[in-house]
Amino acid sequence: MGKKVFVFLVLVSILVLAIDAVSVDRLNIWPMPKSVSHGEHRSLYVSKDFELKTEGSKYNDASGILKDGFSRLLDVIQVAHVIDANFSGIDTSVLLQGLHVVVLTADDELQYGIDESYKLSVPDSGTPVYAHLEAQTIYGALHGLQTFSQLCHFNFTLEVIQVPRVPWTVIDKPRFSYRGLLIDTSRHYLPLPVIKKVIDSMAYSKLNVLHWHIVDTQSFPLEIPSYPKLWDGAYSISERYTFADAAEIVTYAQRRGINVLAEIDVPGHALSWGIGYPSLWPSKNCQQPLDVSNEFTFKVIDGILSDFSKVFKFRFVHLGGDEVDTSCWILTPHVRKWLTKHSMNESQAYQYFVLRAQNIALSHGYEIINWEETFNNFGNKLSRKTVVHNWLGGGVAQKVVASGLRCIVSNQDKWYLDHLDVTWQQFYMNEPLTNITNPKQQELVIGGEVCMWGEHIDGSDIEQTIWPRAAAAAERLWTPYDKLARDPRKVTGRLAHFRCLLNQRGVAAAPVAGPGRVAPEEPGSCYRQ
Repeated sequence: MGKKVFVFLVLVSILVLAIDAVSVDRLNIWPMPKSVSHGEHRSLYVSKDFELKTEGSKYNDASGILKDGFSRLLDVIQVAHVIDANFSGIDTSVLLQGLHVVVLTADDELQYGIDESYKLSVPDSGTPVYAHLEAQTIYGALHGLQTFSQLCHFNFTLEVIQVPRVPWTVIDKPRFSYRGLLIDTSRHYLPLPVIKKVIDSMAYSKLNVLHWHIVDTQSFPLEIPSYPKLWDGAYSISERYTFADAAEIVTYAQRRGINVLAEIDVPGHALSWGIGYPSLWPSKNCQQPLDVSNEFTFKVIDGILSDFSKVFKFRFVHLGGDEVDTSCWILTPHVRKWLTKHSMNESQAYQYFVLRAQNIALSHGYEIINWEETFNNFGNKLSRKTVVHNWLGGGVAQKVVASGLRCIVSNQDKWYLDHLDVTWQQFYMNEPLTNITNPKQQELVIGGEVCMWGEHIDGSDIEQTIWPRAAAAAERLWTPYDKLARDPRKVTGRLAHFRCLLNQRGVAAAPVAGPGRVAPEEPGSCYRQ
């Protein structure tokens, strides 16, 4: 009998767990599920032929989303170490042979508000032994796979993947339907592989909306077939996304349960539009906001949103509307003349522009998200299909939902990732429903979003700027309120464990200790940094 097999049999016979104490001496699942129960002293070991079973599932997986998700599961639980066990000597009663997944609906359309719940169980015995995962939708099942991956640990004595503390039962669903992360490809171009890695890491923490702030003052990197000169505003000919690239990002995200929210910010933040079409500027010397007096401006917006509707299938489109300095409209003679003709001042013209852009978006089947300045200035005029995106500070969400509109919370003092002085503890404790006590108004807060603005990040440092602080917000948005820690110190160890798990999976998450994007202070264990 080989030494490894002998050690294995001895361990099983006396039910002693030879496992990494840092990994499993407490419940290390992030974000914390709605309900978890587990055993203590028994373990299962993942078979070398660990398989996916789908008998009884109504989802036929014609698109391969489940198959690919299962393949990724195997990759992430095996990525950190070489599996080198002698399986022939292992008692089959402690071998986990596979995962039986039952999805109760056949549809795999990803959209806002779909059922993301799941129930995961790992038994302590069976003939043979299979884990079971049940979900209403394929996307709930994908979340269940992520949770299962966090129950798995490498046993260094046996060189095998171990599931300790069986039996497990996890019943789970998200607190909010919108759990977002913004990336900014105008301030710095992000190559497709970088964006895909961000999407992968979002899935690990159960975030489900990639808010793609595509264009801004600095650059216009996306191809728009209807107006092909717009991407003349890119930094260079190579720092661009083709329309096919955009479709690839949407598909890649969708297959991981993540919606892509496209944003064009109008009428401000749009100088780059005029590189290809100078008539969009009020004048060559006064280049933004977009020219409100020019019908061509709205034809271009219509063309962009028409093209978007072919690729970006999320219910919402983001139309920006923030930080609009209207002085160019007053300083430019032909715009000033137009304002006078239409009996508008610049504030009224700002309202006119936003509402007209909203109507264009509605005509293409979208509901609208706008930054909060639109609400602060003319909230009662906004379409009732508007979601107001809070970013400037506290108290706005209360006013938005009191008016009957929906809201997304991203207050910059707590959930802006480019603010490196904001700690993960502040991210964790930021409560979207602060001072909102009416249950019907609480339902109007559809979720929250952490924002990775790109002025000082690119492909070299985006991951360590996002993680692990975004994970702190992810738990706030996923976990039931009564399961959240009232003192963030109580989850420090669990977050540190998740950060180390991200590192093991190839994600450059920064240490938990300190503010954003810090380096390790000194030599030591990953779990102590």
